[in-house]
Amino acid sequence: MASEGYVKLGCEECLKPEALGFDFKMAFQPVVDAEDKNIYSYEALVRGPAGEGAGWVLGQINDNNRYRFDQACRVKAIEAASRLGMKTNLNINFLPGAIYNPQTCIRTTLEAAEKYAFDKRRIIFEVTEGERITNSAHLKSIFSEYKKQGFLTAIDDFGAGYAGLGLLAEFQPDIIKLDMALIRNIDADRIRSIIVDSILKVALEIGIRVVAEGIETIGEFTHLREKGIRYFQGYLFAKPALDALPVEFNGQILS
Repeated sequence: MASEGYVKLGCEECLKPEALGFDFKMAFQPVVDAEDKNIYSYEALVRGPAGEGAGWVLGQINDNNRYRFDQACRVKAIEAASRLGMKTNLNINFLPGAIYNPQTCIRTTLEAAEKYAFDKRRIIFEVTEGERITNSAHLKSIFSEYKKQGFLTAIDDFGAGYAGLGLLAEFQPDIIKLDMALIRNIDADRIRSIIVDSILKVALEIGIRVVAEGIETIGEFTHLREKGIRYFQGYLFAKPALDALPVEFNGQILS
């Protein structure tokens, strides 16, 4: 729990680096729709002020600024998406441990969506499965409140963390994103292919959309596309762009 206390932060305060203790920016990477052959959404990814990787940014987080950082990520992502003219969905990662009460902690997000005229129904909140989900009841309450507010929800890095299919028994997000470690070289790995088949079967039965992330080769894409996966993210299509939207992606792959 953050020692500064869980207080509602205004949008302008969230954008001030001195309040957080360090500065960071947002990069955006597209999630492409292989069926409609366009961009379905952009994921907002944290980067240092000079383009340092996410590891540098996350290394600045501690118990004293975790809540403020989580709130700042939301506001920065929404502000940048609006300023850059994003017309698609927007994926924002959040830290479950930074949220003490979903109803209270979502207020700054709602304020930012209104302030920057970004439709909240186009926001997808992602939780990273690899973050050791120790309180599934808490996460379930967060997802329930977000859905109630009109947001979409997603589990990122699915299949690589401390829970897998069993996680879906507790709560059902709108989207799961298959971790890149699970699909790396899947076109030449029978075991990985079988595991993904199982996940896809469950997702289809429940009505959850599946995104394959970390796609780097034509072989991976073709293999997963043949399984019926519609949404893809990875360097094969476009790399993250710092404070910009990669509006052009490798669409020839989808032809």
